[in-house]
Amino acid sequence: MKIDIVASGKRKRALAKAAIKSGTGIIKINNRIYTSLGQFHRLTISEPVEIAKSVLGSLNFDIAVRTSGGGIEGQMEAARLAIAKAMFSFTKAEKLKKAFIAYDRNMMIADTRRKEPYKPGDSKARAKRQKSYR
Repeated sequence: MKIDIVASGKRKRALAKAAIKSGTGIIKINNRIYTSLGQFHRLTISEPVEIAKSVLGSLNFDIAVRTSGGGIEGQMEAARLAIAKAMFSFTKAEKLKKAFIAYDRNMMIADTRRKEPYKPGDSKARAKRQKSYR
């Protein structure tokens, strides 16, 4: 089958790319069907899927997501963003985009927060060494 659209999502250091094509509603994350993931990861991935089902009625497309970098949680949130962006790009339904943003803004817009770098001579980014005036 021909891949129609590729959308990407980022969260911290994690990157996800979702390829969407016409099909029957199968969603795979790293070549595994998303229902075989752990409970919380399955719920994270199913949020955009359930919203799309309620708005569009049925899912007539397949999505394959590849994730890399970061940790497991970051990868799942990046995959969630990539799936939502791919669904919107594939369907071009403005009501779907509004439903995603109304539910959670981070489904369509990436969270740009990153880890702050350590400062010279300190143990952490913000924590300073304690002084003792004895």
